[in-house]
Amino acid sequence: MTLSFAVTARDGAARTGVMRTARGDVQTPCFMPVGTRGAVRHLSSADLEDLGAQVVLANTYHLMLKPGVDVIAHQGGLHRFQDWSGHLLTDSGGFQIFSLESGGNVKVDDDGVTFRSTYDGSSHRLTPESAVTIQTAFGSDIQMVLDVCAPLPSPEAVLRQALERTTHWAARARSAFVAQGRPELSQFGIVQGGTDIDLRVESAERTVAIGFDGYAVGGLSVGESRTEMLRTLTAVLPALPEDQPRYLMGLGDPLGIVEAVALGVDLFDCVLPTRFARHGTILSGAGRYNLKRAENASADAPLDATCGCPVCARWSRSYLRHLLVVDEPTAPRLLTIHNLWWTMQLVQELRAAIATGTLGAVRSRIEAAYG
Repeated sequence: MTLSFAVTARDGAARTGVMRTARGDVQTPCFMPVGTRGAVRHLSSADLEDLGAQVVLANTYHLMLKPGVDVIAHQGGLHRFQDWSGHLLTDSGGFQIFSLESGGNVKVDDDGVTFRSTYDGSSHRLTPESAVTIQTAFGSDIQMVLDVCAPLPSPEAVLRQALERTTHWAARARSAFVAQGRPELSQFGIVQGGTDIDLRVESAERTVAIGFDGYAVGGLSVGESRTEMLRTLTAVLPALPEDQPRYLMGLGDPLGIVEAVALGVDLFDCVLPTRFARHGTILSGAGRYNLKRAENASADAPLDATCGCPVCARWSRSYLRHLLVVDEPTAPRLLTIHNLWWTMQLVQELRAAIATGTLGAVRSRIEAAYG
């Protein structure tokens, strides 16, 4: 079956929905934890099941280099390789190629991109077609097209070239995907254009004309101001189909999630909750804070008194801070569980608020804590 999407409730532009694939249903809005190399750092697939994760991301760039496409395909695909029965979304690797490589190690032309491995310096080539072949071998429930993510700020000429190549590559990727003959898998197109409104709308319209199972907005949450991001989203989302999922790539801060949901975004991913956890930054209903601060050394309270996660139910700030400051590996694991639980509970709360028409109240509370 092909992917379908049905809106189930609205509150202004915000919406809840059900994204249905051959693997099952995904309730939206949905936050998707990032498992770059086939695992969310410090967690297992069993942990993700306990957290209630619906979709987990994996990274094509890293997995094609280590352990390699052949290894994963031999194991029966990425789901079986990491023993994950939920949905998997894989990005194309384009963002990592452009962000990780420097010093002339990346060469982009109209046909694709040549780059050197961040692991051993070996040379590799990725085209729109090979990105499809790799992700199909992984068995990705949702795969992303290869795109060009221009840095911000960039001159209009650079954004224009990125848009043209992304659009051209998207058409080639779609043809390659259809030729694979795997209707149980889905493919999303990506809208580029920086914060230039005209380019963004043009990119959206041309990408929609190609025809994908869903649409992502890429190239935001990369250093532009929140005002620029929201202005761009406000302009581009109406150009995307109402009856297909909308995915904002790379967004994970609580206020950003709430604001984007209010504009009509359905899917999010970000490393922020897990990266914060590794450095001792805690997400809570009262805002974020650093657990390493001296005031937490003897604090008997949980990380967040309003949180229902298994970490808050069992251990004190004092104990968790102790583990953190002595570099006990247990600490980032427990803090990651908390931050992901908290983030996914926030999104679940947003779904309930949209259904009852009370999104404004949740938005005001999060803005007071994180604005």
